[in-house]
Amino acid sequence: MADLKALAEQIVNLTLLEAQELKTILKDEYGIEPAAGGAVMMAGPAAGGEAAAEEEKTEFDVILKSAGDKKINVIKEVRAITGLGLKEAKDLVEAGGKAVKEGVSKDEAEALKKQLEEAGAEIELK
Repeated sequence: MADLKALAEQIVNLTLLEAQELKTILKDEYGIEPAAGGAVMMAGPAAGGEAAAEEEKTEFDVILKSAGDKKINVIKEVRAITGLGLKEAKDLVEAGGKAVKEGVSKDEAEALKKQLEEAGAEIELK
């Protein structure tokens, strides 16, 4: 039981880049298709189905569609938002279509969208 708790802690503490790598490993090596966003979704209690549906409406993913003309400014903003290193932030920005931040409130998602758009990025909220 303690091993499972330690594993759960490791998964929860993954960076965005590590979560994406985990998603790739699970898909390619084990044929497991993780839920959108790169994190494996755990099933909650059956009685909480309605509560989970309501919860999803309040959480948004900030998706970087493209860096635009000012890629360096966008990389700086992505680093500030995510805490990623320069190489990881650059890879995320150049890949496009990746989540910068996941499961954030509507207000935070809007603020991040504005911040990244001011840097020159094209952003989508999901």
